[in-house]
Amino acid sequence: MRHLSIFTREEIESLGPPIPEELADTGVHQDVLRDLALKHLARLVEPTSATVAEKLNLPCALTEELLYQLYREKLIEMRLQSAAGTSRYAMLEHGWQRLAQMQAQCGYLGPAPVSLADYRHMVELQAKPSRPASMQSVRAAVNDMVLPESLLETVGCAINSRSSLFLSGPPGTGKTALTQRINRTVFGFIWIPYALEVDGEIIRIFDSQCHKSAPEDSMAVEHDRRWVRIERPLITVGGDLMLEHTALSWSDSARFYEAPFQVKSNGGTLVIDDLGRQRMAPQDLMNRWIQPLEERVDILTLHNGKKIQFPFEQLLVFCTGFEEHGFDDEAFLRRIGYRVRIEQPSLPAYMEIFKQAANERGIDLDSSKLNHLIKKYLHDQRPMRASEPGELLNRLRDICLFRGCSLQLTNELIDLAWNSYFGKANSFHPGQKSLTTTAQPGPVAV
Repeated sequence: MRHLSIFTREEIESLGPPIPEELADTGVHQDVLRDLALKHLARLVEPTSATVAEKLNLPCALTEELLYQLYREKLIEMRLQSAAGTSRYAMLEHGWQRLAQMQAQCGYLGPAPVSLADYRHMVELQAKPSRPASMQSVRAAVNDMVLPESLLETVGCAINSRSSLFLSGPPGTGKTALTQRINRTVFGFIWIPYALEVDGEIIRIFDSQCHKSAPEDSMAVEHDRRWVRIERPLITVGGDLMLEHTALSWSDSARFYEAPFQVKSNGGTLVIDDLGRQRMAPQDLMNRWIQPLEERVDILTLHNGKKIQFPFEQLLVFCTGFEEHGFDDEAFLRRIGYRVRIEQPSLPAYMEIFKQAANERGIDLDSSKLNHLIKKYLHDQRPMRASEPGELLNRLRDICLFRGCSLQLTNELIDLAWNSYFGKANSFHPGQKSLTTTAQPGPVAV
């Protein structure tokens, strides 16, 4: 019997998860694999060992063994046997009855699952990036942002520790933009399973909405295809987060479990955005994360009451526009690895952000136009925010498109963009005519 725990990270990264040579090597109870094989066989028009093996993501030899067990139980019949992988099968009446019973208990139909023990081992092996973050890599990840060096250093330390980061600051200072770029510094791919099996229950892990598969040509060596190689995930949850979203999700129609977002983020980055604006008290979420933050283990519960320990191995980022002292749960804050506050940019920083935003949009910028904008800030005594240069230039671009003129930066266009962004009043100038018609409406035909 061969178990994943005997393989090192270097072997997994170079060769991938090893192909199971025996059914016992899968770590999954044979009844689960046999039932899943029957489900796939029932849906195929002309089921063969090879086509069922392709659906199970198992070697053909192991699939043949499962199908032979079904044949001996008189659930299927063997219609033709020739070369390896070309044996043809058909469902028998007893097989259809068995299928109906199985579908009522579990509707999962996908690749064969892996064991929880193998999943834990793989997550622990791959939790930290193959290369640590450096100032150079962090700078490259946020090269379109203007941030203090001290902040970048703290973020880099948090990335390497794979602990947690509490990111606070006023609205519009670039907190969300920073969280979206942090994951770029996490090098390498990781392996995750399509699904897990725990006590006969199936928990789906791979989610095409959250996970991006690595290029197929990046792994030429044959491997256990129950695992898929992905880019390190970045998962962001915001104001719609509720406490029940952190639990296993059971579907009465599908009749299997969906892993919660924190499990899907293992090996990557999980961002809790807008902390304090969720549809629940912040203290409830803090209490939920205290144990996982400290022990790197999350406890999830099946509907039968059985509790399961899942690895909690991701960079967890809390992002909030509220003051840190507003979260007065000291037990929670003590378990936060790093804390960073992003302040509003200084005048030189704001000017640099504006120059970068203009350059990205192909807009020529001269100092007189930028000075005109700065004077508007000073006149209105309005604080400068890092998010505003891009937003103002987007409105300027919209105005040029509407007018049918070339994209350019003028004092007039800056004034119009400013008024539309900050909601300034629109009023008529002396002698200006309305563009709307003043004609009285005629009679309406009934």
